[in-house]
Amino acid sequence: MKHPFLFLAAFALAAMISPSSASAQTTRVLSPDGLTYLDVKFADGKLSYSAGYRTLVKGKKKGAKVDTLDVPMLLDSPLGVYTNVADFSKELTLVETQRPEATVKHNYHLRQGKQSEINSEENGLCLVLTTPKAKKSGVRMAVQFSVFNNNIAYRYRFLQGGEAGSIIVNGEASGFRFPTDATAFICPQSDPMIGWKRTKPSYEEGYIWDEPITTRSQYGRGWTFPCLFHEGDKGWVLVNETGVTSNYCGSHLSDATPDGLFTIAFPMEGENNGFGSTGAQMGLGNSKTNAYDGVTGFTPWRTITFGPTLKPIVETTIAWDVVEPLYEPSIDYQGSRNTWSWILWQDASINYNDQVAFIDLAAALGWEGCLIDGGWYENIGRAGMEKLFAYCKQKGVRPWVWYNSNGGWNDAPQCARQAMHNSIVRKQEMKWLRDGGVAGIKVDFFAGDKQETMRLYEGILSDANDYGIQVIFHGCTLPRGWERMYPNYCSSEAVLASENLYFSQDFCNMEARHACLHPFVRNTVASMEYGGTALQKRLHREPNKGNTRRTSDVFELGTAIAFQSSGQNFALTPRNLTEQPAFEIDFMRQVPTQWDETRFIDGYPGKYIVLARRSGDRWYVCALNGQKQVQNVKVELPMLAGKQVNWLSDGPDGKSPSAQQVTLDKRGTLRADIPGECAVVLY
Repeated sequence: MKHPFLFLAAFALAAMISPSSASAQTTRVLSPDGLTYLDVKFADGKLSYSAGYRTLVKGKKKGAKVDTLDVPMLLDSPLGVYTNVADFSKELTLVETQRPEATVKHNYHLRQGKQSEINSEENGLCLVLTTPKAKKSGVRMAVQFSVFNNNIAYRYRFLQGGEAGSIIVNGEASGFRFPTDATAFICPQSDPMIGWKRTKPSYEEGYIWDEPITTRSQYGRGWTFPCLFHEGDKGWVLVNETGVTSNYCGSHLSDATPDGLFTIAFPMEGENNGFGSTGAQMGLGNSKTNAYDGVTGFTPWRTITFGPTLKPIVETTIAWDVVEPLYEPSIDYQGSRNTWSWILWQDASINYNDQVAFIDLAAALGWEGCLIDGGWYENIGRAGMEKLFAYCKQKGVRPWVWYNSNGGWNDAPQCARQAMHNSIVRKQEMKWLRDGGVAGIKVDFFAGDKQETMRLYEGILSDANDYGIQVIFHGCTLPRGWERMYPNYCSSEAVLASENLYFSQDFCNMEARHACLHPFVRNTVASMEYGGTALQKRLHREPNKGNTRRTSDVFELGTAIAFQSSGQNFALTPRNLTEQPAFEIDFMRQVPTQWDETRFIDGYPGKYIVLARRSGDRWYVCALNGQKQVQNVKVELPMLAGKQVNWLSDGPDGKSPSAQQVTLDKRGTLRADIPGECAVVLY
C-alpha cells in the first residue's frame, strides 16, 4: 500500500495563496495521542520548524482541569533545498497548505527488524512553495511532514509545472537546532579515501560520549547518522535519515554552529575515488494530477524521535513507517545464524578444510548457515567452492559468500574482483551462487554516500533478489529503511565492529561500553552486522595468543539479544563445543535472530542496558553492564511475571558463569548486582 499522505505532494494546484512574505504564519500539527507537536513557521520568505512533546499538568485543587505544557526539544530549525532551478530556502511564496482530515494508520509486517507486526499512526501536513526564479520554470517544492507519537518525519518533493522535467539538488538548508547545553552521542564522518586500502568513509569511527554538541568532529567533516542528543531532565532526541534509494545521495550532519545548529551535509567530493556528483539528480513529480508514481521527485526522509525517557528512542520504528517495499521478495527469505571462521582464525582459515570444520560446527549447533569470507577465490577456487556447496547441502547448512564491491573506488585486493561492480557480471555470478544453494552474500568496501554509490547498493540488492539471495553489506554506509524497502536486505556493518577485537586490545578494553551504546544509537534505527558473541577468552586461533577479552561469557551471550540483525555471523569456534559450559552452548543453539517485539526496560547509553525481545511466545532479556564498577539493577518484567525462566549470570566475581531455573515474582522482578563488564540473561 502506498503511503496515504504521499498524494499531498502531487495534488492539482489550485488558485495560489500568496501571503505577504513579511507576515508570519505558524501551523501546529499534533500526533494522534496529542502529546507530540510540530510547529511549522513561514515568515519573511523562509520556512522553519520546531518540535517537542507535551506533558499533562493538573491543577492542585480537587477536580481541577488537566492542561498541557509544551516541552521544546528541537528549536527553530531551517528548511529548504538548493537546486539548479532555484534556491528553495529563501524568497519563498506559499502556494498551498493541505492537511488530511483523518489520522492515517500504518499496519505492516517487517520480517527482519526488531518488531514483526507494526501498527503506527500519523497526522500530516503538506506545504507547496515557489520562488520568483522558480516561477519561470514552473517548478514548485512541496514539503511533507508526518507526525507520529514521539516521532516526526519530513521530506521534500519537486513538482513539474512547466517545461522542466528534471532537477539537480546541490545541497540542503535542512537543519536541527538544539539548546547549547545539550550533549551528544555521535560518530564522526571520516575523510574520504583514507584508511586501509582507501576504503573510508565506512561509518567505523569512534563515538563521542555525552560531550557538548558544539564539540568539533575528529576530521572536521561532521557526524554520521544516527545522532543521539541528551537535553538533561527534558529528555532525549534521535536524528536520522531514511528512505535513501538510487534517486538520491546519503547525507550526514555538519558540525554544530556555536548556537547549536546542525545542518544536512552532502557527500564529499573525494568519495568514490572522486567519481560522481556530490549532489543528486531526479525527475520531477507531476503536479497536474492527483496520481502518485511512487518514484519521482522525492528526497529521503529526515526523522526525529524524542521523549522524556529513552524508551521512544530504543523502540522507534519510524525508519520503516514512512517507507514502502520497492519490489516483492522472489522467495520466502528467512533469518540465519552463521558460523564464521575469519573473525578469529583470520585469512589463513579461508581454505577448504577449515571451512569444512565451520560447516560442521554450524550443523552441530543447528544453525542455518556458514559464512565463507574473503580469499576463497584464490585459496579454494570455484571448483572447491562447488564441493563446499555440496557439503553444505549434505549437512543441512546454507553457505554465505563474501565479495569485494570492487570497481574503481578502493584498492582492496581480496577475492573474485570485479564480480559485483556491474549488473551484467553480477547476474552471472548470482546465477552461479543460486545454483550452488547459496543463501546470501556479504559485500564489502563501498566507501561513500554519493548517489553513484547508492545506485550500486540498490543494483546489488535488486539483482540478488532475482536469484533468491540475501545481502549483507560490510565496510559500508548506514542502511536507511532498507529492511522494508528491499525484502532480501539482511544487515549492514556501519559500526566499529567485532573484527577490532582481534586487531586491538584497546578495543577489547572498550567492548562492554560499546555494547551498551549501540542499542540506543546505531542498532535502534537499522540492523547491525556486528559479528559478536566470542566465547574464547583469548581472541586467536591458538589458545594462548591474541588479545584478551575483558567481558564475561554471559555478557557475550547477552549481546546475541542486544544486537539485532536477522543474519548474525557469530564468533564461535569448534573449541567452544568442548571448552564452554553446556548451558552456554545450549543458549546459542536456540537464540533467534528474528524478533517479534522489542521493549526497552532500563539503561543509559554506554553504561548499561536492560532490553527484552520476544520471538514467538518466548521472551529473551539481557542486562548488560558496560562499566568497570558494579551496576545495581532492579526492574520489573511484566511479560515474565510469575513465570519460570532460565537465569544465566556471572557470579559475584564475574568469573563463575552459572545457569539456574528461577520463578519470578508476580511483578516479574529482576533484581541483581551485576559486576563490571558482566551480565544477566533470562529466557
